[in-house]
This record gives sequence, C-alpha cells and structure tokens, in this order.
Amino acid sequence: MLKIVKHILFIGLFVISATSYADAPLKVIIEGGVDNPLPIAIVPFGWSQSANVPPIDLATVIREDLTRSGRFDVMAEQDLPQRPQSFDGINFNDWRKLGMENILIGNMVLTDQGDFDISFRLVDIYRQKQIAGFRIPAKADRLRRVAHQISDIIFEKLIGIPGAFDTRVAYITVKEVKGKKLHSLQIADADGYNAQILLESNEPLLSPSWSPDGRRLAYVSFEGKNSAIFVQDVLSGKREKIADYPGINSAPAFSPDGSRLAMTLSKDGNTEIYVKNLRNGSLQRITRHRGIDTEPDWSPDGQKLAFTSDRSGGPQIYEVSLNGGQPKRLSFDGKYNARPSYSPDGTYMTLVHRVEASYRIGILDLDSGYITTLTEARLDESPSFAPNGGMIIYATMGIKGAQLAAVSTDGRIHQRLGLQVGDVREPAWGPFLK
Repeated sequence: MLKIVKHILFIGLFVISATSYADAPLKVIIEGGVDNPLPIAIVPFGWSQSANVPPIDLATVIREDLTRSGRFDVMAEQDLPQRPQSFDGINFNDWRKLGMENILIGNMVLTDQGDFDISFRLVDIYRQKQIAGFRIPAKADRLRRVAHQISDIIFEKLIGIPGAFDTRVAYITVKEVKGKKLHSLQIADADGYNAQILLESNEPLLSPSWSPDGRRLAYVSFEGKNSAIFVQDVLSGKREKIADYPGINSAPAFSPDGSRLAMTLSKDGNTEIYVKNLRNGSLQRITRHRGIDTEPDWSPDGQKLAFTSDRSGGPQIYEVSLNGGQPKRLSFDGKYNARPSYSPDGTYMTLVHRVEASYRIGILDLDSGYITTLTEARLDESPSFAPNGGMIIYATMGIKGAQLAAVSTDGRIHQRLGLQVGDVREPAWGPFLK
C-alpha cells in the first residue's frame, strides 16, 4: 500500500559485492494461463560429449520458461514419441497424430577451446518448415542465458511480441537474523535463478529502479539521520549518493536515456517532483503545489512524467510535460489510484487501484481513462512492467507474508514468486539485456 510520507530512520548499512549470492532463490508458481495454449515439444539437445553429462540441460530451462509464460502447452519430456536432433530426423506424422504444432530441436557442442556452440531449429509440424534457427557460441557461465534467449526467440516467433525471459528483476527481501530484521537489495534472473545480494541493511531499503541499460540501480536508503537516494553499479558494487537533501528523498526513476533521475524531495518544505541531471548535477523542480506529489515515472519518449498526487483530495494519477504547463489529471475511476508506471509503448499504465477496502493492480487506458482491475487480493502494490509490456510484476500479501506475483496485462495469466524464508517486496522488472 502506498505510504506517501515515510518516517526518517537511522540505519547501519553495508554494500555487498555483486558476486554474493542469496541463500533463498525465488520460486515461480504458475496459477493460471490462457484458455488455448499453443502445443509445443522441446526435445533434449544433442550433446557432443556422450561420455560426460552436459553442464546444463538447455531443453529443461526452455521448457520451464515457456510453461511459466502460461501461453504454451509444453509436452512432458517422458511423453516425447521421438527425440530427433536434426530436421531430417523428425517424423512429422507421429507429431501430427499427437496434435503437436511446433517442435524445437538442437545440439550443444564442446569446442577445442572449452567453449560451447549451441544450434537450434524451431519447426512448424504441419507446414514441415523451419520457423527459426540460429547458432550461438557461448562461454560456460552464459549457457543458462542462452537458453533464455532461445525461449525469447520462440516466444516472439509464435506469440508475436518479444519474450522477456532473458531479463532480471530487482527486489527487497526481509528476514529475521538473530532476532533482528535484515533487509537486502537483490537481483535475480526473471525465472528466479542466479539471485545476488547487492546491499544489506538493518533497516528498510526502498524503491529500486533500473537504468535503461540494466547496469545500474537507483534506490532509497537511510544512512545517518536522513533518507538518501543512491545509484549503484550492479556489477562492481560502486555507488554514488545522488540526493540527501533535508527532508524526504524518495522514489527515484531513471529517464529513458539514463541521463536524468526523477525523484520526490521535500527540501523546499513541500513534497514535490524534481529531476536531477546525472551528468552535471543540475536540479529542476517539476511540480509546485501545496498537495503531496510523489512516485514519478517517465513516459517512454522522456517528455512527460506521471506521478501520484493528493491535490484533488485523495491519491490520483497526474501527468506533466517537462516542457512546462499544468499537470493533467489522468485517473477518475475510484477514490484511490497510485504508483503509476507507463507501459513500454506508452498507450496505458499500470497502477494501484482501490476497490472497496482492497488495493489491487490495475491498467489505466490512456485514451479512454478506463481502469481494468487485474488482481483480486486484499493488498497488492508496487507494479512494474516487463520490458515487452506483456506482464506486470508486483508485491502482494500472501499467507506466508509478503510475496511477489505477476499478472499478464489481459489478466489471464497469473504467477506467484515466493522465497523459502522471509518476505519479498518492492519489485522492479529490468530492461532487455544486451
């Protein structure tokens, strides 16, 4: 739930190397999917070193990716009628009898240099035609990422939009250690693997926000007697304090080109939206109103900011041009709408929408102004779009405490991402990796 004003806390904090790994990876649970998922078979990849076990089962990673998306009916490995490793080895009649529409075959070869060559083909069973096929060289530590890249290619070829399997999420975890709460800023692959701790604190950490190149994270921490905004390099752990003005420093958001950071400050007495130039340090005040303005988010073209304001009497979504002019109110459905985030194409935004006494994730159509509610829990918050615009990750209160969940923008696909120990909250879905 939105808290516009947070208490100023004194905390002790220390930075952790980006190579430190979390002891409790996210576990993804599928709770719903589309009514008519696409049938597909993922055949185990051929392996050049038959005497040794391959370092990773590429087919299993791809199978789990596509299953998790909720859009595919992936044949179980034990049900495969054959395991071809070449186009000529496919018995199309056998697959058609089983109602299979597409099949993925591939091979992994260990090179003389100790690297790997991965090749694959996505084949249409009914047309007996290759849809996609690539050869991808890779180091051993990038094999799992290659599997995600193959999943992305399959998703785009068959669904029509880019996949988002080869992406990462940032989030905050909270667990008890020796009777005290330990808060961690973590990142992980979109499937929950390779969780890494970037930073730990004895007090809350807030509002992680990715740079558009995925190399930096902005966040809020409390060091000393005031909140502060930091930007941290994900790989090296090096960080820079961006804002520690008197009063509130919160809700950082990178501009689409990564050169500026929108934020909420109260240094001039009231809570307003500002933009800081990260190259020259200049600060521009965007809003001027006696109400509370907070939670800025950039439009995809970088020309506007959406934000939450109570200037109309309760939290609602507004939009303001960085070129000047008065803010325009966008949300009118309901008495509480907050935490706006533009879709990647800028046609709609996700937000927290109150329905009676519950706070749920919704979609605001920017043309019609109509809000569609996507979730049904009592307390959902912090929505963040996947970079392809197809899914929204958010925080929710589950039976075992705070968890992450994801929902498709049409509301048909639901996922839950939980920790084995502790709470997880404040998610931010990262950009496409390069």
